[in-house]
Order: sequence, then C-alpha cells, then structure tokens
Amino acid sequence: MTVTGTAPPGVPAETTRARVERAALDLFTLRGFEQVTTDEVADAAGISRRTFFRYFATKADAVWGDFGAHVARLEELLAGTDPGRPVLESVCAAYVEVNDYAGTELPLLRERMLLILNEPALLAHSQLRYAEVDRVVARYVADRSGATPSDLVPRLVAATTRASATTAFEAWLADEHSALGDQLRQAFTELTRGFPGLVH
Repeated sequence: MTVTGTAPPGVPAETTRARVERAALDLFTLRGFEQVTTDEVADAAGISRRTFFRYFATKADAVWGDFGAHVARLEELLAGTDPGRPVLESVCAAYVEVNDYAGTELPLLRERMLLILNEPALLAHSQLRYAEVDRVVARYVADRSGATPSDLVPRLVAATTRASATTAFEAWLADEHSALGDQLRQAFTELTRGFPGLVH
C-alpha cells in the first residue's frame, strides 16, 4: 500500500513519486528485484531513504505504483454501469476501460508488468493486490445478483475476469506489436461467449 508523503521543497509530489517509480523499475529490470536495495533506489531517484518511505512502504509498492487509485477507478466504473447491462459484460467493460492507457504510458507499463508477472519475489505481494481487485468485483456482482460477496458466483466472476485480464496482459507482453486493448477485448469476448475460439 502506498504511503502519501511530502516532496522536497518546491518539487511537486507527483513528480517525485514518478521519479522514484522510474528509478525503481529501471534498477529492478536491470539487476533483479531482490538484488536492489531501497537505499539504491533512493540514491538513483535523488532522494533520501526517509523520503522514499514517505511515498512507498516497501520496494514492492514502488513496482505497483499507485495501485489503490487503479482499484478505486475500477470500483467507480462498476458503480456507474448501466443496470440493464449483463453483469459479466459490465465487469469486462470496466476492466477494459480502467486499463486504457495513453500511448506514452505503455513503455513504463510494460516494464512494470514484466516485473509483476515474472519476478518470483513479487508473487506473494501480487496476490495481495489481486485480492483487492477481486473484492471490488465480487461486491459488485453480489449487489447486482442479490448474493453476498463470499458466495460462489461473485467470487467466481471476480477470479475468472481477473485471470482473463492477466492472461491478456501476458499476451500483450509477448507480442510487442499487439495492442493491450485488443488483447483485453479478445480475452473477454472469449470468456463471455463461452470460448468461441475453441474448435468444437
């Protein structure tokens, strides 16, 4: 979970946060997550160790960035969906929209996701992050269906849509010429239509 802090005098907080993230991702990609210390990230970003911890509680949080805002945006999109739209379709559409990044953001996103999906030391941390997303989706499905978030179907929808999104990200990372949005839409089309891509 990221920690809100203050930037050095005269430096906007978002600029400092972005600089720390950039330094962390570059170092982790170059040398490996476990081989880089917090002090080294702070040095590369031109800040003190103390300032680093004003923005991020751990090294892993620097990889994920402001993931809390991402989850909040997904929750907001789900809350604003058309109640007449099918539940599963609504969840998939919200996933696509929340992952609609500007072209200038994609190189950093690619670096971030390569670490998240391939760095063994981040796997446990990733499960905590994925659980945040699953809770939001399960609550939405439960509200729409009259169930409770802990019931089978809300949990199943949360798990399968998140797995579909993760698989779409993996396909995008494997093919530099593909578009993330296209991969997400294809994955969700397969899911919502019962995998029409299979040969029956």
